[in-house]
Order: sequence, then C-alpha cells, then structure tokens
Amino acid sequence: MDQSNSVSKGKKLIVLGFVAIALLFIIYARYQDSELLTPSAIEAIQRIAYLFYIALLAAFGAIALGMYRYHKGKIESNEKNLSTVIALVTWNSKSRKIFVATFVGYGIFFALVSGTLVYQPEVTFSIHYGAEIPSGFVAPCCGELGYMPKIIIYITEHVGLQIIPINLVLQVIVSYLVALNTSIAISAYTFSKQGSGMSGIGAVVGAFIACPTCAGTFFSLFIGTASGIALSLALAQLQTLLIAVSIPILLATPYIMAKKLSNPDGSCKI
Repeated sequence: MDQSNSVSKGKKLIVLGFVAIALLFIIYARYQDSELLTPSAIEAIQRIAYLFYIALLAAFGAIALGMYRYHKGKIESNEKNLSTVIALVTWNSKSRKIFVATFVGYGIFFALVSGTLVYQPEVTFSIHYGAEIPSGFVAPCCGELGYMPKIIIYITEHVGLQIIPINLVLQVIVSYLVALNTSIAISAYTFSKQGSGMSGIGAVVGAFIACPTCAGTFFSLFIGTASGIALSLALAQLQTLLIAVSIPILLATPYIMAKKLSNPDGSCKI
C-alpha cells in the first residue's frame, strides 16, 4: 500500500469513527423523553441501547485501525515533519510497552475518579439495591445527552461498574493522549528535562473531566465538608472548561516535545 494512501485512509477512518460517535449520541438522545417510556416502547428502546454499544465499539475499532494506518504510513513515508517524528519515536518496542502500561494504568485511575469503577465498602449491593451478585444490565433511559444508555454491573457486594457513554469516550481519549505523551516524554527527556511539564498538567486536569466533583471531595478532606461541597458545585460548573483545557494541552504537548527531538532539517534525532 502506498504510504500517502495509508495515511489518508487512516485519517478518514479516524474522522469517520468520531463522527459516528457524535451521531450515536445525538440519535440516542431522541429516545430520552420519559413520556415515551411506555411498557410497549421499553423493549424496543432496550434493543436500541444494545445496538448503541455495538456501534460504539465499531466506532472505536475504526479509530484504532485509523490510528494504526496513519502511524505506520508516517513511518514508512519518512517525511521531515513533526507528525513523522512522533510516529518514529513511539514505534519502537520500548515506547510501545510504555504506551500500553500507561494507557491501562491511567485508564484504571480515570475509571476510579470518574465513578466508572465503583467501590462502596459501606454499601451491600444485594441489600441496598436488591441486586444479584454477580449480575449486570443496560439502563436505556433517561438522562442527558451522552449519559445514556448506562451499563450497570455488580461484580461483588461492594465492587461494581457504572459505564456511561461520555465517560467511556473521554476515558479512552484522555488515556490514549496521556500514554502518547508519556512514551514521547521518555525519549524527549534525553534532550530536554522540561519536555513533560505541560503533559503532566493535562493528565491531572484530564483525570477530573468526567468527575469534577472528585476534586471537591479531595479538597473537603483538608478544608472542611461544607467548603468541599461548595467547591464541588463550582467545579461541576467548570466541567466544559476542564475538557477544553486538558485535551488541547495533551494534543499539543507531543508536537512540542517532537520539536525538541527534531534536527534543523525536520528529521528525527533518534
């Protein structure tokens, strides 16, 4: 396959995947009117909820394949630009191991702070919620755009999963960007000890994208419960700002570090 063709197809798959996710959220939001949730309609909406997650997984697959083709195409083309430098730096075995370890580790951390992975030692699920252990179900209605359908899984009496679509998408995006930044930073450290500063800021902010109230909970341990709750409410209002700040930082940092790894002619130092 021609390298430029591989890069082009990769870009198209990435765009297609993100457009599909946006359309899924918009289309499914049409079924979130509680008045439509009649006994005759609930079964149909439940099937649509299952199809939603099948389509969401397909969109993630398209994005992943697109990223692979784009990355590989950039390496084979060996062009002299920052995107190629990023691809070259992260393609070796060491960088890939760092990427996978960071992606999984940060993904688990994000799941904890966003409420996706739930641990409630003071609550017994079978008693408080009448749940069978283990068990799971898809809640098809009703919530804001991006928050439904929700998957609830009871793993043990105190551990469970609460998978919310928007949180899942943000978790994958932010975890990928943090992993990419980390793998590049390991190489960039050889040339500059200041290469990972912005990445660290983006990672910390990104951790609270889906759960800004977690920051309030953290601060409440130090400044009192009432102040912590007030801070949680204030941070909830700034959720959009947190998203706007963290993701662009995580997107920009690889190019900043790649510049430090580039020769004057645009080729890679490594």
